[in-house]
Amino acid sequence: MLPPDTQTEKVSALRSSPFARVSLVAYLFLIVYASWYPFTGWQTNSLATLPDVIRQWPRYWSVFDASINVVGYIPFGVLIVFALYPLVNRWWAALLAALSGALLSAIAESVQILLPTRVTSLLDFLTNASGALIGAILGALLTPLILEKGRLQLLRKQWTDKESSREILVLGLWIMAQIFPQAYLFGLGQIVPIISQNLSELFSMDIDISAFLMQGFDPSAEEYLLSETIITACSCTGALLICLSILNRRAPKTILTGLLLTAALVSKSLASALLFKPEYAFSWLTPGARGGLLISVIMVYGFSYAPALVQKRLALLLLVISMTVLNLVSDSPYFAATMQTWVQGKFLNFNGAAQFLSLFWPFLAIWALLRKPRPADMAR
Repeated sequence: MLPPDTQTEKVSALRSSPFARVSLVAYLFLIVYASWYPFTGWQTNSLATLPDVIRQWPRYWSVFDASINVVGYIPFGVLIVFALYPLVNRWWAALLAALSGALLSAIAESVQILLPTRVTSLLDFLTNASGALIGAILGALLTPLILEKGRLQLLRKQWTDKESSREILVLGLWIMAQIFPQAYLFGLGQIVPIISQNLSELFSMDIDISAFLMQGFDPSAEEYLLSETIITACSCTGALLICLSILNRRAPKTILTGLLLTAALVSKSLASALLFKPEYAFSWLTPGARGGLLISVIMVYGFSYAPALVQKRLALLLLVISMTVLNLVSDSPYFAATMQTWVQGKFLNFNGAAQFLSLFWPFLAIWALLRKPRPADMAR
């Protein structure tokens, strides 16, 4: 057994994972948001029925929803183990992760009884806790491979900037943000309709901020096509430039940006097939989206030779342009017709979290892009 001083030096030599800790906080927020969405109609007088509700097994449930509850808590268990590294032994960390997942699920389910639109369920608690346990075990098994001496950590050190945790998190969330239905491909950050709806309910009158800003301008079919092209091109290029800005000269930039774009499109297709119908898997591939993707590929190729700081500033500008156009134009009639086929029972517990990501991802990306660059970053 090593002396205490030697053990302390060994632990301090191991590097913690800021990315895992930031990801844990973000994922915890998503779980809470998904569990308590839409945060309206609180009824405190229903607390007395909580013991009876907990003892009851749900009358109607599906294997799909139960599986989603399990899968949804697996990343939580993994991230807790990774976040505790190297301060806590990985198997003790796995135990803490499993207990934390069970506690979080118990709190989430207990609070749901106060919300008339949510249902407190013993089955949900068991499936969530099972997912956290599975994630905890996976995290303990993957810790030596990923955090200690794994190839993945080595590649990250070789290919990316040392302070790229925030950008990597933003890019991972970009892929997840494609799950929620969007009027335009990569059209993230459409908050004006939400604000208009809330103001209309608050003042009991019809308020449309977009119509006010457009001064009655009614876009034609060609102008809808142009708007979609601009939104897709700017948003896609902005996300891919974030990826390029954290890669150094040794990284295979073309392959990595291509994989990022492919992952986002696959996520979009799978979500479209599940939420709507299988034949809607590629409904996002409209003429405007195709044109936007082509323009994005051309812009990314041209901007790939720019310094990292310039790439970040361009990404910031393009994301702002995409959000501006997105919030000025209304949804296309084709999208409105597609939404009528949405099978909203699927992913019901995570629709709120997916919508939150869709709305606020650009703001998270802008936050990451505005961080003060180091001199080494500016010189790359």
